[in-house]
Amino acid sequence: MDNYIVNDGKNEIIEVDGVNYSRLCLRTHVITDKDDIVDVATKYAKPHLQADDVLFITEKIVGCTQGRAIPLSEIHPRKLAVILSKFVLKTPYGIGLAMPETMEMALQECGTMRILFAAAVSAVGKLLGKRGWFYMIAGEKARSIDGPCDCTLPPYNECVSLAPLNPDEVAKKVSDAVGAAVIITDINDLGGNILGTSSPSMDRDLYVKILKDNPLGQSSEQTPMGIIRKNN
Repeated sequence: MDNYIVNDGKNEIIEVDGVNYSRLCLRTHVITDKDDIVDVATKYAKPHLQADDVLFITEKIVGCTQGRAIPLSEIHPRKLAVILSKFVLKTPYGIGLAMPETMEMALQECGTMRILFAAAVSAVGKLLGKRGWFYMIAGEKARSIDGPCDCTLPPYNECVSLAPLNPDEVAKKVSDAVGAAVIITDINDLGGNILGTSSPSMDRDLYVKILKDNPLGQSSEQTPMGIIRKNN
């Protein structure tokens, strides 16, 4: 296959439940809200897809095409966002909600009361030595919010990226255009989720396992989509 990439520090092949899968990453131009995700997938992925392949697309790039990358200059955090962001655990894999601007967008996306309730539940969880309770309550919209970091590809190094709208519908529309199964992924170096599938029968847990090491990378690789291919 031509034009696929194996990103630095990543492996092309992973074994899951005794089966080997190739993860073939595809480099694209810098995608913006001027692009249509169907056109992007048709241009970069369709020529390389084979029977039974699955196209996986990062949620961040889908959101970008929907105008869901919000410049920091347009976000004006309220005092509550500033306070709550101070209690969020910072990790080397992304800022998450640990900055006022991303927390403000979580408040707007999920609702103030839900975020406050999630924060309260999280505080109890920390006392019990449990992690992850905040996002269990806040939901996928909060989990999928990404803030800028030094390694983020411009212009998104000055944006907050929100979860894509209607990911199942997007996956189905792309699938119809490229002639292959499609998933919309939210994968990082800490784990991940499948936000959308082109068919409700697709095994989301399986694809999380296949992509658990984040083959698309976490910084400026410029590979927002890839192909999963089962090896015979």
